[in-house]
Amino acid sequence: MAARIGASEGKGAVFAPLAMGGAMNRSGGLRAGGSPADRLARWLDGMETACQTAMRQLDDIEAWSARAVAEMASLSGRTPPALRAVLTEWPLVSAPMAEALTGASRAAVSRNLSWMQARGLIREVTGQGRFRMWKTTN
Repeated sequence: MAARIGASEGKGAVFAPLAMGGAMNRSGGLRAGGSPADRLARWLDGMETACQTAMRQLDDIEAWSARAVAEMASLSGRTPPALRAVLTEWPLVSAPMAEALTGASRAAVSRNLSWMQARGLIREVTGQGRFRMWKTTN
């Protein structure tokens, strides 16, 4: 969500990303102990780390989008670019979600998701036959 808000060119909510897990917890960024100056320094370090992570994610999204544009250039119709836009905006996408956001038919969405998966642009992450979700590959 932070990446989507950050990519909105300053429109909407202002936020300060702060990682809740991983190195953030090990370094004590959200730990209540220590002097106020130490707590503030840990919080600012955590915020910097989270901002750097968000910037890397945005770079990955931008690179994926450029790669997808090139790969999908041969496809016609309105579904491929609309589906590419949905996958650029959302980290995980289901077929019903893609159908609703693109306005395309279930068959068109399924066909394009399969095409994108076959070419390594996306991968299915749930490992199920039903209620599947896809994400972009980097």
